[in-house]
Amino acid sequence: MSERREKAMRELTEQRDAHQKREDVSKGRRGLVIVNTGNGKGKSTAALGLMMRANGRGLKTKLFQFLKHENAKFGEHRSLDALEIEYQGLGDGFTWRSKDLDNTAALAAEGWETAKAAILGGEYDLIVLDEFTYPLTYGWVEWADVQATLDARHPDMHVVITGRSALPELIAYAQTVTEMQPVKHAFDTGIGAQAGIEH
Repeated sequence: MSERREKAMRELTEQRDAHQKREDVSKGRRGLVIVNTGNGKGKSTAALGLMMRANGRGLKTKLFQFLKHENAKFGEHRSLDALEIEYQGLGDGFTWRSKDLDNTAALAAEGWETAKAAILGGEYDLIVLDEFTYPLTYGWVEWADVQATLDARHPDMHVVITGRSALPELIAYAQTVTEMQPVKHAFDTGIGAQAGIEH
């Protein structure tokens, strides 16, 4: 047996023997605010995977994309169509390509009102606000309004927010926060974005 395997088996045995079910953990469903942030790849992808899992469990889900426009047809949209999962593009594309940032900001504010109505409407079990950290960070949507909306939602509704540079207030508010950090990325070696991987 290799030294690495032997060490791992010892550690796994200790972990298994020490594992006990916690008595203070709630049972049943409770709505969470989940944030996927950081500079690494995979924030939106993780949210989409969570939507797929929720859909598989019979939960009603919807994706709101704050950068992608309403006619976008990337790989995720094709899969969501096949799974009959609802989504809506609210933006006008990536901000660094915007020809009119005032219009981009106005679209984000309008998009928030649309998403807010869905959150307060109570029709969905899980809502993803993809790339929503940007409207918050840029001040296009006020955190106080978002917090009040999240406070007022149905107690079983989950809301997932993705994007870089999540506000400290959002991080403090959320129950689950994951920070994706890059170790390596193919782009750094000159490999461009690929269909099915990046879009």
